[in-house]
Amino acid sequence: MLAGLAAGCGLAPRRAWAGAQVEEPLADSVRSALSAAIAYGAPPKPTFSGIEARLAYLRWLGEMSERLKRQKSETQTRIEFLEAVWYESARSGLEPALVMGLIQVESGFRKYVISSAGARGYMQVMPFWARLIGDGQASRLFHMQTNLRFGCVIMRHYLDIEKGNLYLALGRYNGSRGRPEYPNAVMGARKRWLMPGET
Repeated sequence: MLAGLAAGCGLAPRRAWAGAQVEEPLADSVRSALSAAIAYGAPPKPTFSGIEARLAYLRWLGEMSERLKRQKSETQTRIEFLEAVWYESARSGLEPALVMGLIQVESGFRKYVISSAGARGYMQVMPFWARLIGDGQASRLFHMQTNLRFGCVIMRHYLDIEKGNLYLALGRYNGSRGRPEYPNAVMGARKRWLMPGET
């Protein structure tokens, strides 16, 4: 009955057809570092070193909000999502356009989507990550900020493993390392989220 009610309200998880991250053994030091990186905490209000940095952020927020209107029509939800993407991208040392492209390919900006492999949410995080570096609660992967934090930390981890090789790191994120389709799709989607003048 609850499943039927959730489906009627549009809350039922929809499937995604993304690949699957592969569970690999982690050294204790790596597990500890990743666990610390996903420690929960709401993003602070952004602070900037100067007025130019603040204006650049506000320009980014306004531009991305316009581009995201089709996927997220409610203004407050859209702004909160973009603020979280910006914060989690910066926190993990990732380019926001890359993270937006990854989300576009993985979930189409759908919060409650589940892939055929069981990956969850915006960044299609596999539930085993909640066990490996989180508190074991895979249901929390549907929480916006938790999902974005896990996804960004995992992407940073794969970039570090692949010594900065984005092509291989994206393949590893998708469970298709060495094949071009997924990295090409994300890099193509990334272009949509670049600011004017960025390459």
